Amino acid sequence: MARPAQRRVASRGGSRLSTRPVIDAHQHVWTADYPWLAKPGYEAIHRDFGVADLRANLKAAGVDRTILVEADWGHPSETVEFLHLAGAVPEVAGVVGYVDLLDPDLPTTLGRYTTHRHTRYLVGLRDQVQARRDPDFLARPEVVSALRRIAGAVPTFDLIVRVDQLDAAARAAAAVPELQFVLDHLGKPQIRDGAAGLAAWREAVGPLAKRPNVVAKLSGLVTEADWEHWTPEDLRPFVQAALELFGPDRLMFGSDWPMCELAAPYTRVKEALIEILGGEDPDVFSATAQRIYRIGEQ
Repeated sequence: MARPAQRRVASRGGSRLSTRPVIDAHQHVWTADYPWLAKPGYEAIHRDFGVADLRANLKAAGVDRTILVEADWGHPSETVEFLHLAGAVPEVAGVVGYVDLLDPDLPTTLGRYTTHRHTRYLVGLRDQVQARRDPDFLARPEVVSALRRIAGAVPTFDLIVRVDQLDAAARAAAAVPELQFVLDHLGKPQIRDGAAGLAAWREAVGPLAKRPNVVAKLSGLVTEADWEHWTPEDLRPFVQAALELFGPDRLMFGSDWPMCELAAPYTRVKEALIEILGGEDPDVFSATAQRIYRIGEQ
């Protein structure tokens, strides 16, 4: 892939020229047969979204590289397919694959991934913890044991959790300090609830933000807001709180495309974050993802 062109980005000391690639740390592809796409209200995204769609959106938004994240197919075959795709598509810098933290045959699943010929693109794993009813799921002893095993296989573990699961996530991060945790979508704050949603989320996320082995993604926010009427001002208090709690060097941009299409097109998601931040912050839009997902080390 050609070297990205120089672009002027905002930094905390003003603007400067940077040749760092703009990285989307959270994006998906899927086919229309994913079962969860049949949910009422998801009609706008109930179709195939493939590499051609992805490339068109990356180009339109001025994004150079992306992290392809498991899309809740619920089987290791999806991760295997995504690793093949990463080996063929230069824009895909890494894959966050699927894992079941209660998988009785977890070592075999991890071995399947780590012996894949494109395993160098496997930058992390995640379980759909948000679908687990137990708010303390991540703190369960058998889950902590699984996370310790995962720490020996991949660099990171993505946390897709609800606000009521953030406390257990903080306990898991403390119990497995050798594993880098990545909080997806800021922990899904209820942006549509305004000040009440902000207060509840901020109290819950605070202990997790204090863990040095945790970073977070400024992703998935538009779909936690009012899909039809959101504005950047609705997102601003949550982004500003994340900057205060994590700092820009522990935050990264993620589009959550094509899920974001329920509320906004890819380009609008990126534009809204730039508006809130006052520019393409070099940490948020590049350096954090490069460091955490070890992009360029494959």
